[in-house]
Amino acid sequence: MPIFSPLSTSSPEPSAWQPFDAFMADALYHPEHGYYTRSITSEYSQIGTGAATSDFATSPVISPFFGQTLAKQVAEFLDATGTSEVWEFGAGTGALAQQLLKALGDKITRYNIVDLSGTLVAQQKATLEAGLQATSDRDCKALLRKVNWLQTLPDSIAGVIVGNEVLDAMPVKLLARTNNVWHERGVVNSNDSLSFADVPTQLRPPIEVAGEHDYVTEIHPQGEAFIQTLADKLQKSKRGGAILMIDYGFGESEYYHPERSMGTLMCHQAHESSTNPLENVGEKDITAHVNFTGIALAAQDAGLTVNGYTSQGRFLLNCGLLDHLTHASLAERAMAQKLVTEHEMGELFKVICLSTLPNFEPLGFAAGDRSHTL
Repeated sequence: MPIFSPLSTSSPEPSAWQPFDAFMADALYHPEHGYYTRSITSEYSQIGTGAATSDFATSPVISPFFGQTLAKQVAEFLDATGTSEVWEFGAGTGALAQQLLKALGDKITRYNIVDLSGTLVAQQKATLEAGLQATSDRDCKALLRKVNWLQTLPDSIAGVIVGNEVLDAMPVKLLARTNNVWHERGVVNSNDSLSFADVPTQLRPPIEVAGEHDYVTEIHPQGEAFIQTLADKLQKSKRGGAILMIDYGFGESEYYHPERSMGTLMCHQAHESSTNPLENVGEKDITAHVNFTGIALAAQDAGLTVNGYTSQGRFLLNCGLLDHLTHASLAERAMAQKLVTEHEMGELFKVICLSTLPNFEPLGFAAGDRSHTL
């Protein structure tokens, strides 16, 4: 397949310059050629099959105990708000939806999946139908009837919103400091060849980056706007609810550390990583780490409370992951260990909780809460 260029012109003139967040949006979400809308197999293969077509594996695919443990926190918020609906954004293969549906059972009346990709929706339906067959036929049909797919949001949302590795896929703006002058980095297509091009800008990282050395980083206006939209939807409902976001990232002091001079942008394809998003466009994932301070501030500005922020490892242990491993096989324990150990996913991945409940202390943050570091 020839390289996909989301640019509308091959002219090298300045008018062909496209800000990186627009390029990233097209590369990932273009209706025909985008990574998430093509017939991809990003995490479709089950872990342990050795399939070479898988680009990455998320926590629910690594171990079903991820969703089963997360369900305990979701259930606590459903009880606290008196609600009965779950909203999942970026449901991927449907593995997490399957796990939460099974674990929550009668506690929920509807499981809403918000996804723009017809390819992924088809995969989610297949995953749910296959995974829920382990229950009785009657229970399986009852659970499937609770699932509702949407492409647009209603005016208000009540319940618990879940997003696992959603924020890292939000398009980011690239900023480059060169010779002590800040530029916005964009993409130019000249004769079907993509290259970066910088233009001076008034945009800045949220905190000053010490030093005068050249420096490349990201800012996240779309991710923060997304959180503000969700906050608005929750507050328009009578009962409100909570948002649980799980992703890799840092607080802003670590994110914009002077030594992090090359930013966090990364691409994934066939379990290999690269830092060049201009190659094989539409065929690989493009991500950036999350600035959780920005997410927390966006939520607070929109009227929500930050109820907790901690590592994925600590969150899962607080929610009782070890209880699920009591009768697990050695292989199941080994896969679950990847979710909590520091050198795997336990430390790099974080969990942030935002809600309409100002004085609520969630179970998942009972020990090791790092909200004060944001």
